[in-house]
Amino acid sequence: MNWEQLDQQLTEIVKKRNQLSTMDYSDASYDDLEEELHDLEDDFNDEYEEILEPQLEKIYSKLKSDTDILLPTAYLANAYQEMLPDANGVVTYEVGGNAGVPIESDQFDKLDVRIVLVPNPARFVLIVNGKQMKDLWRSR
Repeated sequence: MNWEQLDQQLTEIVKKRNQLSTMDYSDASYDDLEEELHDLEDDFNDEYEEILEPQLEKIYSKLKSDTDILLPTAYLANAYQEMLPDANGVVTYEVGGNAGVPIESDQFDKLDVRIVLVPNPARFVLIVNGKQMKDLWRSR
């Protein structure tokens, strides 16, 4: 598995989502960017669903959740906070709030629990009550 390629494609999607989140619907390029984003997401799902779905199955099992597993791009946030580059120039991303897919689990009684897909490195992150808590899975 080429994890670097997965991460590059995921990062491209995240950058476009961030760009779209700052635009107004009346912007002349909004529809074109949205269509481009949907094409990238469709390609990502086609290419990586078979790889990411087993990871999600393990996550859901560990969290003891019987919530339905969705396509990988369903776990994307509408916008990501871009962090400063590290010593190698790699930009990382953070999320919070109501980003990601809500899940139900008896382990988290009455808490807002979500899973979100984040790039650099590609990973599924646990969000509890709007705060990024921990990585549930990381690409190699």
